[in-house]
Amino acid sequence: MAKSNRNKPDKSRTSTGAIAINRRALRDYEILETIEAGLVLTGTEIKSIRAGRANIQRAFARSSGGEMWLYEAHIAQYMEGSIYNHAPTRPRKLLLKRNQIIELSDVTAQKGLTLVPLRLYIKSHYAKIQLGLAKGRRQYDKRKVIIDREKEREAGRAMRRIARG
Repeated sequence: MAKSNRNKPDKSRTSTGAIAINRRALRDYEILETIEAGLVLTGTEIKSIRAGRANIQRAFARSSGGEMWLYEAHIAQYMEGSIYNHAPTRPRKLLLKRNQIIELSDVTAQKGLTLVPLRLYIKSHYAKIQLGLAKGRRQYDKRKVIIDREKEREAGRAMRRIARG
């Protein structure tokens, strides 16, 4: 009798990794909190995302009419799509719980806080986006982060040199 695969995790149900990463947001903003949200997409949009043709560099999220929306996220048109293809930068509804939407809209109403997408990925066959509650960094803050990162790298190199002998 063949072995059962019941206890093994289904590979199709695990995360396939990030489709798009917003490195600019990590540089330009200080991320205070992260939230995972689902996306309402059309058929050609999800096919295009699975093909890796998405860009979230200029995107941002905003509350409007009691719902959370993702603006300026570019999902390229699906190559095999017909007249039913989607507009590349249309606003897309985010799927969050009602209390999360209320809390995030209250917090982002404060001056200097915004919601920026950090990662777009597929999880259990669904497109998800990781949003970050962010505060903008000033130019000197960005420089300080770069200097600190360089110091950390130098220290790591020195420790490896010492460990080698």
